[in-house]
Amino acid sequence: MSTYLKTLATGDTGRIVGFDQSGGVYRKKLLAMGLTPGTEFTITRFAPMGDPVEIKIRGFSLSLRKNEASVLLIEKV
Repeated sequence: MSTYLKTLATGDTGRIVGFDQSGGVYRKKLLAMGLTPGTEFTITRFAPMGDPVEIKIRGFSLSLRKNEASVLLIEKV
């Protein structure tokens, strides 16, 4: 069952399963940053106001804005 990144908490691990249909603008950008389906990541932290969110993926830290992160369809691992 796929869900969105905002449903995870700090320290949770997830796997990217795809992209939301409304996120065509961000899809290529996210793919170029290594956010490809099947890739696992860990939530490192959320900023105090919830934007941006930092994830650890493929050995590096990546910060995503809410609107970018809302495009990712994920599953909790």
